[in-house]
Amino acid sequence: MSSITTDQGIVHYEVFGRGQPVILLHGWLGSWGVWQETMAYLGRYYRAYALDFWGFGESGKKRDSYDVADFVSLVDQFMEQLGITQAPLVGHSMGGTVALSVAIQFPHRVSRVAVIGSPIVGSSLSFALKLAGYKPIAFLVYHQMTLFKLGIRLSAPLITKDPRWPDMMNRDLSQTTLESFLYSIASLRRTDLRPFLSQIQVPVLGMYGDQDVIVNPNQWLVLKQGVPHAQIARYEAAGHFIMLDQPQAFVHRLQEFLAEETQPDILRVRTTAS
Repeated sequence: MSSITTDQGIVHYEVFGRGQPVILLHGWLGSWGVWQETMAYLGRYYRAYALDFWGFGESGKKRDSYDVADFVSLVDQFMEQLGITQAPLVGHSMGGTVALSVAIQFPHRVSRVAVIGSPIVGSSLSFALKLAGYKPIAFLVYHQMTLFKLGIRLSAPLITKDPRWPDMMNRDLSQTTLESFLYSIASLRRTDLRPFLSQIQVPVLGMYGDQDVIVNPNQWLVLKQGVPHAQIARYEAAGHFIMLDQPQAFVHRLQEFLAEETQPDILRVRTTAS
């Protein structure tokens, strides 16, 4: 367990492997833990860093703001303090939205970006997630956490095939505050990266599961329209958590993107191997 101290709070991170750095960013209500298997694989080739956003996991929770813009600043500060001049960013869901935003606002920091099930436009979020961005709804859900966790367990088969996911979510939810729960998803709902995507010049990989019920999987089209050089990998048998539903196909494709200069523009992954 490692951490850095910023003027805006403590940032917890984990690191594995040796070599050139790769930075992994988790999604809403998540933590670095979603990347454990990915880190074990990437650690053969890279020095993989996975951090917790402020308000999540083991990072600091004494803040008034948990907007996407705050997490963009966090990544910049994280890289500055660890002496990482430039690195690939890999982000899941909200983490991918943050990664793209870093590439837009701090282009010197980013050598390439891979996003997994990430919203380009906040309106692509599921109806339930949009509701969570309204204070009365968030307050009610957060203070009925037992029922919320039960709902997650019951809906889990629709979200991912990995039976470990509900327990992972329960652990991460226990480390989430009402403020980070509310403000982060409210900010993500308001996000629209389309006017800025043309500024991204580095290689981009969009990975989307066709069975995603959290973020509309057609966001790959929005990404491709905004970043014509982006590579797209679609996973017919995966949902929002591709790294859990099809881990082998996921890590192999990610490693290819990180290591190679050119790839097919659009790749369909039909395998159901896990």
